[in-house]
Amino acid sequence: MTQVFRAPDRWREFFTRLVQEIYKLGVDSIPLVIVISLFIGAVCCIQMTISITSPMIPAYSTGMATREILVLEFSSTMMCLILAGKVGSNISSEIGTMRVTEQIDALEIMGLNSASFIVLPKVIGFVLFVPVLAILSMFMGLLGGAFIAKFTDMVSLENYIYGIQSFFVPWNVYYSIIKTVVYAFIITSVAAYYGYYVKGGSLEVGKASTNAVVSSSIIILLADVILTKLLLQ
Repeated sequence: MTQVFRAPDRWREFFTRLVQEIYKLGVDSIPLVIVISLFIGAVCCIQMTISITSPMIPAYSTGMATREILVLEFSSTMMCLILAGKVGSNISSEIGTMRVTEQIDALEIMGLNSASFIVLPKVIGFVLFVPVLAILSMFMGLLGGAFIAKFTDMVSLENYIYGIQSFFVPWNVYYSIIKTVVYAFIITSVAAYYGYYVKGGSLEVGKASTNAVVSSSIIILLADVILTKLLLQ
């Protein structure tokens, strides 16, 4: 990581690659985030409606519970666990392929800092764009619950919207975004590490990709516990 965060040798090339990585790692993940968030929001709304059967609990609790689930946990931790499979395996396999085909060695022979040249745009690009994915996930998840309220008789749309607005704590959104930024760094750095130090051939590249996803998922869950303790005391 000390090699990665050194000043780029060619700033123009760095910004060009940064834009490319934002598009490849971030923008290309938007359809996946939209689809998953819509269905999770709908499922949360259904499960909350079924679970809340007591007449003592107000009807708007469904919307409030769905909002809390999405904002506090799903749109940050669960989404990044899913993205670890897509983004992490992509980074690890790409860098691993460059290592086994000796492209990284060629960069070093040219006098370039290969770690900074290859890894830094990926780390910064995904870290910059992941808050957009988190906010989009929250919105689409709440929209998925609204579809259930609109097209079924499980809960009225008015009660659902009122529940979303009730007892809202703005800090929870910032807390979720902070977590996603940390998780984005974990995903990219761990995947790049496994890819950068691949030895062997295509079989080892596949193993490195699998190890990157597993390791980053475990570290994300550990970081979730630590960040929740620190940020929600």
